[in-house]
Amino acid sequence: MVLSDGNARRRIALLLAAVALLSPLATGVAAAQSVQTPSASVVVDEGETVDSVETAAATIVVRGTVEGDVSGAAGSIRIAETGRVGGNVDSAAGTVSIDGTVAGDVEVGAGAFELTETGRIDGSLDVGAGSITVDGAVGGDVRAAGESVVLGPNAVVDGEFRYDAEEFTRSSSASVAGGVVEDPSLGGDGGPGIGGGGSFLPSWVGTAYGVAVNLALGAVLLLVFPRFSRSVGDRVGSDTFVSGGVGLLALVVTPLALLLVAITIVGIPLALVGFAVYGVAIWVGSVYGQYAVGSWVLDRLGSPNRWLALFLGVVALALIGLLPWVGGLAELLVLLLGLGSLALALNDRYRGRDSGAASDQEAVAAD
Repeated sequence: MVLSDGNARRRIALLLAAVALLSPLATGVAAAQSVQTPSASVVVDEGETVDSVETAAATIVVRGTVEGDVSGAAGSIRIAETGRVGGNVDSAAGTVSIDGTVAGDVEVGAGAFELTETGRIDGSLDVGAGSITVDGAVGGDVRAAGESVVLGPNAVVDGEFRYDAEEFTRSSSASVAGGVVEDPSLGGDGGPGIGGGGSFLPSWVGTAYGVAVNLALGAVLLLVFPRFSRSVGDRVGSDTFVSGGVGLLALVVTPLALLLVAITIVGIPLALVGFAVYGVAIWVGSVYGQYAVGSWVLDRLGSPNRWLALFLGVVALALIGLLPWVGGLAELLVLLLGLGSLALALNDRYRGRDSGAASDQEAVAAD
């Protein structure tokens, strides 16, 4: 699935958060000098020291000392009050909470970010999140882009505080040496850790690119697999709730299963391949979902046409996706429908069942 706006990192982070909340996984304790293997949960206990943490996990908790960087993706990341990171924190997560000390820079994309009153970042802070709270100390500059940004009463920022938010709250007790600047360009610069600086292209360019790429993929699917594509589209209309439920199950359970596989050394290569296939499946499922919506509309109008259905579905979702909140919800629903219908159609093919769709020649001739 191609995301064309600056919210891509946030959506991925929210998905990881959902995975973490739904995973009944046991907690593992970091025992090696450098944690790099994907795991259900990584914990650096108080009194323990590791070189670095570079992994994908449901949760990452640092109560001890990480001499180097903390990087990767997780459902939640917490630097406890007793925790210390000697390097940088560069991660994507559902929630990020810093109660301890980070000697370097912090660059994160998250659903929610909080620097508490006991937390300290010696370097700079660059964060994109749904909600952002800065109530601790930052030795450098702060760049914060989110729907809600709070500068708390215990905040001490030695540099400049630059933000972009729908709702901004600043306590009168907060101290910012370099001043507070509202910068709307932060919301469209691709997020922290991607290139830095402002946006060099207007936002519609990204949207147009996403439409073009999705149309290209959809055209390939319709040309190469006309019969299968027709069956996927028809299933969304006939088994809407079943398709959506299966899509939600596939979206959540698949990464959990791959994380479990990755716990073992032997399973890491398989998990990496699995995550790659999972990413492609999400994109294909999203495009099929858009095609199915367009097909459903044209069927109701009595003018079925697979090419027009693809164009209508992709363009309509791109336009709806520009709307705050509603756009994200629509994209998620279409993804669930398409992914679920794709999974069910593949299952039927695997079991040798014909969905009742026309032959490839008939599917092409119908248009």
